[in-house]
Amino acid sequence: MTEAVQASGSLRNRLAITLIGGAAILAVLLFFLVRSYAAQIAQQGQDRILGASATSILDAASIRDGVIEVDIPYAAFSMLGTASDDRVFYAIYQDDRLLSGYPGLSLPDADLDGNGPFRTVEFEGADVRRVTASRTLIGADVRTVVSVSVAQTKDALAGTLNRISRNAALFGVGFFALAALLSFWATSTTIGQLMRLTNSVTRRGPQDLSPFAKPVPSEMVPLVSSLNNLMGRLDQSLSQSEDFIAEAAHRVRTPLATVRSHAEATLQRVGKEENRQALRSMVRAIDESSRAAGQLLDHAMITFRADHLERQDIDLVELVRDLVVRLTPVAEMKDIALILSGDKTAPFSGDPILLQNAFRNAIDNALKYAPSESSIEISVSTSPETSVKICDQGAGFPPDEIDNLATRFARGPNSDGIIGSGLGLTIVRDVAAAHGGTMTLRNTPGGGACVILSF
Repeated sequence: MTEAVQASGSLRNRLAITLIGGAAILAVLLFFLVRSYAAQIAQQGQDRILGASATSILDAASIRDGVIEVDIPYAAFSMLGTASDDRVFYAIYQDDRLLSGYPGLSLPDADLDGNGPFRTVEFEGADVRRVTASRTLIGADVRTVVSVSVAQTKDALAGTLNRISRNAALFGVGFFALAALLSFWATSTTIGQLMRLTNSVTRRGPQDLSPFAKPVPSEMVPLVSSLNNLMGRLDQSLSQSEDFIAEAAHRVRTPLATVRSHAEATLQRVGKEENRQALRSMVRAIDESSRAAGQLLDHAMITFRADHLERQDIDLVELVRDLVVRLTPVAEMKDIALILSGDKTAPFSGDPILLQNAFRNAIDNALKYAPSESSIEISVSTSPETSVKICDQGAGFPPDEIDNLATRFARGPNSDGIIGSGLGLTIVRDVAAAHGGTMTLRNTPGGGACVILSF
């Protein structure tokens, strides 16, 4: 039994809270930054107009017959007009004496707030923006300083800032909503990837069989549980398979070969037909046991190598041709011809040991069921896909059993009297699957069976 998996919280909630919280902070910062920048720009615009108004009034000041005259231009105040009808105040001083304007709009004593000639002050119950400018006039016998203060209420500026604030708030809310949606999408995508990883690990072959015991987020608990359960199943299965194969290899295969040699030697010396028949039955039983042990070992090797294929660039035609040459003596003993046809070359990247094992089992299966004085056609093709087809002229596969013949130890009803273990087609299928291909069993219309490996 696997140990309980420790949970360290929800990864989805962590991601969502982090992303949405960050989006909220950014939205608030964005609002205040936009509002502050807009207020600064709007204030600078008002200051420039106030400064231009004060300058135009100073430019109109002059000395005539020793008397200061200021002909205030119309544009000095018209340029301060706003949609909110802000009130405008002014005061003109000669030295410290008021010449014209509002007496309460006094000159500043000193630049205390560091804003230069521009200040925000309270005048007649309202906050106003005031600018002060001075000019020295020199006449024949007169030298005097003329100072001008121009002030304007901030109603239009406040209205502009309110509109900007509303727009900035709407923009911030929209940004936050979009960021929240993206956060949910990002978390869903992340969890989806983890679930796909779970399925991928669950389907993987036997590699690292150690359980995963570290604490994980709750969303990964199913993944780790599946992984640990898989490791436990694979460990038990592999242990049983290794024990069985090792037992078959050391206790059956080698001793059977020795017994078969002795039985054949004895058969040559025995004259009584009854004893000779018994020895032939013994040899047959030994062959069946030896074949079963050999195919079990082959299947174990394929199971092991399929998880880490040693791919090489090979020519399937050359590989099959070499196999045909080695199996031809066996086929000739049964009066069966092996015919190789198809493309001249078939480049392929795969494990040559596994592929040769699969082709050998498929051809050997055809040799067992093909009648004497017939042929087995082996075709290698690269169009439309790379495939190897082995067809015999025997009775064919039982139609009702054709879908189950590749199951381990499964044999058709026509296998009576034929030596076999029921692993040949299983090996062929597993090798094809390890290379990303498929095995297809098919009966030919004229009689016979075909095994097709498609890659």
